[in-house]
This record gives sequence, C-alpha cells and structure tokens, in this order.
Amino acid sequence: MTRVVILAGGTGGAKLAAGFDAVLPPGDLTVIANTGDDVERHGLLVMPDHDAILYMLGDRFDHERGWGIAGETWTVMEGLKAYGEEGWFGLGDRDFATHIARTSRVRAGATVSDAVIALQTAVGLATRILPMTDAPCRTQVRTDEGWLDFQEYFVHRHQGPEIHDVRFDGIEAARPTDAVLAALAEAELIVIGPSNPIVSLGPILAVPGMAEAIASARHAGVPVTAVSGIIGGKALKGPADRMLVSLGHEASATGVAAILAPHSDTFVLDAVDAVLEPAISDLGLRTHVTDTIMADAAGRSRLAAELLAVASASVPT
Repeated sequence: MTRVVILAGGTGGAKLAAGFDAVLPPGDLTVIANTGDDVERHGLLVMPDHDAILYMLGDRFDHERGWGIAGETWTVMEGLKAYGEEGWFGLGDRDFATHIARTSRVRAGATVSDAVIALQTAVGLATRILPMTDAPCRTQVRTDEGWLDFQEYFVHRHQGPEIHDVRFDGIEAARPTDAVLAALAEAELIVIGPSNPIVSLGPILAVPGMAEAIASARHAGVPVTAVSGIIGGKALKGPADRMLVSLGHEASATGVAAILAPHSDTFVLDAVDAVLEPAISDLGLRTHVTDTIMADAAGRSRLAAELLAVASASVPT
C-alpha cells in the first residue's frame, strides 16, 4: 500500500502530510488542501493552508512561529504599512514571492490548480498539493457582530468572538477538480488529517461530489483513516476546541469522531484519550490508540508509518 491521499488543512494536516512525504516513495502522496481559508491581500491570492503544506514539505516552514517561512524578512510589509496599508495580516518577503508568482499565473489564465502545481514543480516537490476545488469558496463565521470572513476572525480578531454558525460561501458552485477525483479513485489509502473538523476539513468534505468520491473509494475497498486533532479535550493549535463547543459538539476525540464517522472506517486517537475508545467504537469505527503528537520530523514520520501499517492490517487479504 503506497498511493496515499490525505485531506489536510492547518498545521496538523501539514505535519502529517510531511510525515507521509518522508516515508512514501516519491510521487505516491497526494494532498487535497482546504481552500476555504484563502483570502485576497494587497491584490494577491493568499492560500494559507496550501502554503503551509508547501513550506512544510519543502522544509521551509517556520515551526517556531507556526506559519510562514523560516528566517523570513519583512521589508515589503513594513513598506506597505508606511503607505497606510493594513498590516494585521502579516506576509513575509519570500511569502510575498509565493503569492505574486501564483497570482500572476492565475491572471494569465491558469487555473488555481495549475498555478500551484507550477510552484510545487519549481521548488522540486514530488508530492502534489491539490486545491479542493478551483472555484472560489470562502469560509465565513457568524458572531455577535454578524458574518465575518474567516481570516478577519482568525487573524484580525485573534479568534476572540464566539462563533454561532459557519458557512462556506460559494460552495454550491464548487466541484472537485478532475485531478482530485482521479487521486481519490487511484488511492490505496485515504487519510483525513488531524485538522479542525469544522473549518479545515469541513470545506473539503462540503464540496459537492467530494463525499461521494470518498464513499466510492470506500465501496471499492479503500480504507479511510481519520486522525483526531483534539487531544485531551484541547486543540494543540487554533480554536478547534472552542469552536466545537460553541457549535454544539463535544470538544473531545469523540466529538471529532462523530463528525468524521460518515466518511471514515478507522479513527486514530491519542493515548491520553484511550478511555474514549469504547464510545468511538460505538459510532461504528475501528479505533487505534497511539501517540499522535508530531513534535518533530521523526514524530511526523513515525505516525505516518504507523498509519500505513494499521491500514494495511485492516485490508482483507
């Protein structure tokens, strides 16, 4: 079993994608990236989840800051602020280069998928990072102030307002790309990464035709493994735990499993949550308990290799 597709958004999904990239033969991994977080800043298309994966796989990710490129400089951002431009959404100089190169290709007529694959090829990545759709789709959250674009809530408001609802603007017109559908059809293992189940995985699964493509793969015998992004009732990074509670879910591995159960066969939870295993099994899921924290490259590779072994053991011979 080598051909793996992982659904990923945010840092957790990017880390696990890097783990698989390290243990699989070159070209055997495809990442389907959330694009609901995408935003236009300073006239440029910014794709935070795609770029986190791009930088992680290229060994450029700034692990200390948790986003962007390591060793970044900020000359352009400082210059923009001197002209009175908003500076709450920080972009480093080399990060700007990514957005400029991508936007110029899109404006020249390339699809978003073609534009990002060109960047991946230019930096020598064998793994393909595919946008969930080429259609514009933007995650929005409803707070006491009304509907906010996701980055306004996440970055500008520092995830402060309580969320009462979530929607994916433009999702009705979106479709998985042919490349996404082909990757799912050819996969030998599909992994739903340890990402926020509502705003990182939710948009991917909400693209019309995506859930059906995953279901078709499962019907053909392809195992689907989901990994909990909630450990001990908390998100390692981001507002997933608070968001789950505010939207009426349980902030636990069980709560995540309940959301992802319709799309999964096996659910992987951290050892600190082992007591939750019976409740997750009651959802109709096989379970696997392990250390899911990916503190470094060795941890990312270890978890990816373990998931491959678990999936292989679950496939009938």
